[in-house]
Amino acid sequence: MRILGTARVDRRTKNLIHRISPGEIAVISHSDLDAPCASALAEKKVGAVVNTQRSLSGRFPHAGPELLLGAGIPLIDNVGEPAIEMIRDGDRVEIIDGSVYSNRTLLGAGRLVTDAVLRHQLEEARRNVTLQLADFVENTLSYVTREQSLLFSRAALPDLRTRIKGSHCVVVVRGTEAARDLSAIRSYINAARPVIIAVDGGADLLLQTGYRPHIIIGDMDSVSDAALRTGAELIVHAYPNGDAPGLSRLQSLGLSATVLSSSGTSEDVAMLLAYEKGAELIAAVGTHFSLTEFLEKGRGGMSSTFLVRLRVGSILVDAKGISRLYPSGRSGTLFIYLGLVAALIIAVLVATAPAIRHTLDLWMLRLAAFFRSLRF
Repeated sequence: MRILGTARVDRRTKNLIHRISPGEIAVISHSDLDAPCASALAEKKVGAVVNTQRSLSGRFPHAGPELLLGAGIPLIDNVGEPAIEMIRDGDRVEIIDGSVYSNRTLLGAGRLVTDAVLRHQLEEARRNVTLQLADFVENTLSYVTREQSLLFSRAALPDLRTRIKGSHCVVVVRGTEAARDLSAIRSYINAARPVIIAVDGGADLLLQTGYRPHIIIGDMDSVSDAALRTGAELIVHAYPNGDAPGLSRLQSLGLSATVLSSSGTSEDVAMLLAYEKGAELIAAVGTHFSLTEFLEKGRGGMSSTFLVRLRVGSILVDAKGISRLYPSGRSGTLFIYLGLVAALIIAVLVATAPAIRHTLDLWMLRLAAFFRSLRF
């Protein structure tokens, strides 16, 4: 296999996604490539992915490599960390099987991931899931005590210019099935007019589907400049010690933001924000809660998420549930079909029943006479 293309290099896959073009070669350093990042690369139609680390370490059967291969995108794995320093952004590179060259100079050698290689790696990873699950549950329980303030104390949240009290809220995270979930509740959004809170890259997903977020919250590392400039209220999620790396990016763009320090994930904080500000209902789109999702993301535990879901659970619903309450646009199509069938039945009756036809002719004559009389 031989591939030629322009290299786009970044240690953070989330950052690379915003500046890579179709056909270019993504050079990343991403151990255990997760499904959301792989899906985003596939959507960009990259020419190939060169990973300096192992896309499947064996810790968990991540879906990322399988998504890339399913999209027909070659994956060159475990090329070695020195390669990400040697391959410069914008270089023309040549990939021959598992080796990467520039100007005929070898920059790194890895392994071309084939279907057979991937099957073997996934089988190995599945055997390790039990051990990972045990560690995950233990870590969750150990951190619950430390983070129980999320459950029992009223969060210290900033004042907002966006009014939430008494409204429905939709919290959008760019999860694996977020686009489908968002499409499923389109009729609900149009009817309820909820406050839309985007978590980082969820803002870009909203723009792609024709919506604008009212609030964007997160560490601002996976949201585009275009989304940040939509006029949404910006809230930078900072570490508990107050450190907010994402704030400098917003300041460089000339944008103002509120800093919110809290433990837990940004989607946890978004739900707490909606809850504490008086939302009547919170609809979750693309959020993470299952054990599979957390193990795939490599998190050591889910204590904050578990506690937040306990706190807001009385008003929290999943997007999939809302789609059942608010039928999609297909119901309108059904009514059109029913109307056409009814019209066809009437036409058949008129054509086959003389009495009905004569009566209809009489009414048509009367109507014609009535309209003629209006002319005088």
